[in-house]
Amino acid sequence: MHSSIDETFYGNFGVRVIDLNTDLLEVRNLTTSFRIEDDYYAAVDHVNLTVKKNEVLAIVGESGSGKSAFAFSLMGLHNKAKIEGQILYKGQDIANISPNKLNKLRGNEMGMIFQDPLSALNPLMIIGEQIEEILTLHQPKLSSKDKKVKVIDLLDQVGIPRPEHIYKQYPHELSGGMRQRVVIAIAIANKPELLIADEPTTALDVTIQLQILELIRDLKNEINAGIILITHDLGVVAEMADRVAVMYAGEIVEIADIYTLMSNAKHPYTRSLLNSIPTITDTDEKSKLHVIQGIVPSLKNLPRQGCRFKARIPWIDDSAHEENPQMHEIAPGHFVRCTCYQHFHFPDQS
Repeated sequence: MHSSIDETFYGNFGVRVIDLNTDLLEVRNLTTSFRIEDDYYAAVDHVNLTVKKNEVLAIVGESGSGKSAFAFSLMGLHNKAKIEGQILYKGQDIANISPNKLNKLRGNEMGMIFQDPLSALNPLMIIGEQIEEILTLHQPKLSSKDKKVKVIDLLDQVGIPRPEHIYKQYPHELSGGMRQRVVIAIAIANKPELLIADEPTTALDVTIQLQILELIRDLKNEINAGIILITHDLGVVAEMADRVAVMYAGEIVEIADIYTLMSNAKHPYTRSLLNSIPTITDTDEKSKLHVIQGIVPSLKNLPRQGCRFKARIPWIDDSAHEENPQMHEIAPGHFVRCTCYQHFHFPDQS
């Protein structure tokens, strides 16, 4: 039976003690379009999602799927994009509020960990001043002494050794892992209730990745934040997420809790992503990694009608796809776009 995702999607997990019946964030029909020549093209296309307190919602997909465009839309960081739909934070539509009101939320109740810490940090300011800046903006009554104490405490909290020394250093003097921790310190300085982490472990070695993920998990448990984790790494998703939204070509194609998605994924794109993960059991020299045919189409060439994944699974008959693919609730809290999932198989399967 088909149901509207806005009406039926709750993602309830009984192990939580926080009130899960109230959405911290509800995104309704969010569309983010960019102008190319004389027309606007949607990079995020009618996305519907909810996030609750003390929950990690992972958004996964290949590069070009629209994940970062979605994150920047939530934070109001696009300069020239056309934003349509609603972004309800605690019931308030922040997609249509004044810049001054939005600035009071950003960095305070809403924090973001950016993908590239080197470009996110000011190369001309020492680390301590950059963290103090966010405190000054949202806690203007703090004295200079108190701000410095708080900054040292934040640096220590994110696992940076010798915080008093790091306080005086510039971004280029730190390693990639240390810079990422600084960006996290800035994002959590005012204990945000909603934290968006955009590829927080990209370009970091495995040991640092684990430390960063443990830090994010600890912060979620400490401040009961709702976290949107954006990544293309399904290993990170399995480690961190409560629920997962799979994004392809600007659309959400599947949503489920992490256990359902990993054990019973339905959409051809989700199954293809999972099938692309190498395992230690693949010991046969003839076994090959599954490769998804084609690439994510560019904004200008993106098919706006029919199943957007259709061209990458050409062995599936056209009749298997809907002309106007909808999200279908196939089990409580498990939504899949298009009917092609019912007919999908891998080409090497009979």
